[in-house]
Amino acid sequence: MPRPKNAVPQPRQHKGRAVLDVYENGTRRTRTLGAWGSSEADAEYKRFLAEYATGATDRPDGPDATVNEVLVAFLKHADQHYRHTDSTPTSEVGNYKMAIRPLRELYGHTPAREFGPKSLKTLRDHMIGLKWCRGQVNAAVGRVKRAFKWAASEEMIPASVFHALQTVTGLRAGRSAAKERDPVLPVEDTVVDATLPFLNRHVRGLVEFQRLTGCRPGEACILRRCDIDTSGPVWVFRPRHHKNAHRGKARVIAIGPKAQELLAQFFTGEPADYLFSPRRVMEGLLAERSAARATPRYPSHMERNAAKRVDQPKRAPDGRYTTASYGRCIARACERLFPPPEPLTQRDAESVAEWQKRLTAAQRSELLAWHSAHRWTPNQLRHTFATRVRKTHGLEAAQVTLGHSKADTTQIYAERNEALAAGVAAKIG
Repeated sequence: MPRPKNAVPQPRQHKGRAVLDVYENGTRRTRTLGAWGSSEADAEYKRFLAEYATGATDRPDGPDATVNEVLVAFLKHADQHYRHTDSTPTSEVGNYKMAIRPLRELYGHTPAREFGPKSLKTLRDHMIGLKWCRGQVNAAVGRVKRAFKWAASEEMIPASVFHALQTVTGLRAGRSAAKERDPVLPVEDTVVDATLPFLNRHVRGLVEFQRLTGCRPGEACILRRCDIDTSGPVWVFRPRHHKNAHRGKARVIAIGPKAQELLAQFFTGEPADYLFSPRRVMEGLLAERSAARATPRYPSHMERNAAKRVDQPKRAPDGRYTTASYGRCIARACERLFPPPEPLTQRDAESVAEWQKRLTAAQRSELLAWHSAHRWTPNQLRHTFATRVRKTHGLEAAQVTLGHSKADTTQIYAERNEALAAGVAAKIG
């Protein structure tokens, strides 16, 4: 049985020199520290220990470091760096993985120092070929640049590589083959009202809370009673983490009387409970089914069901909704409210795999277009709120309620009051 390696490498003497064996990805690399027993070797070893404690020695370096090695090291850093204040990961790591997937496919085995502006433009054209919209391409290219910037700061690649990549500018609207994403528009209140009967009680609460406060979907999902200041006539909700928390900006959401009445229906005895919870939805559903049960609970049936739950456990519902699960609930409700026409819809007793296999490529495209035209998303509720506030109270009020530091950002969410412009034109035009 081989002798196990030391957790922390120790110097050894070799031909009068102090050397250190460092193992990286199963490969041994020997570093020379200096003359054995000299102060130079001691200082070099202390520097190594400092780098070892921060993980700096785990990075591949030198002229042979490939793009794949750079990306692996960067993702390890990103997994620790992109976290909320409560140490939970953000969605940025997933965004980076999606952005660098085409890079890994095209240039994974290329030496990182050889990845230059022309390579980045080729990568950008490949993203356009994948039917990514212009904004998505620009965001992905920006993340690739930031990955190489981090690699340069870690001395994995020369800084000149990153500076050369900076010369590649973003795509401009109408000046590239990349498609444009449709702007997010407000959703009509009549459409939302028609969708509400197809949602469970907690998702309806999420929708109504967004309509009354204009908060982001993620902020509504993490709402807890312990995070709400109820001392004043207008309650104040300060999310534990939000979109701009890493920039040191505070987020305050004012909760008026109508929203207070809504939230009171979801308060529990535990202040730390999430107000809108799929777990409590399932508990309520099971309680209703149990109360409507016609046959008695025989002991043999209870024992068999208990054994089945142990042998075939199912994933338990989470304590809160995520932005993804919240959006899926809205999408399913829209499908029930606006079912696709017969050739496109899923038939009775037809599995999803059979349904997808039956549809032709043209029918799949038609189905996607139908869903795009007959679905709305939770973020559109924020746009609707912003537009209503801007029309009734002005742009500054919309800016404050949305939590924007610049009015230019608010104008993206709040549609301009075209009726006001038409009235002015009717009088003086």
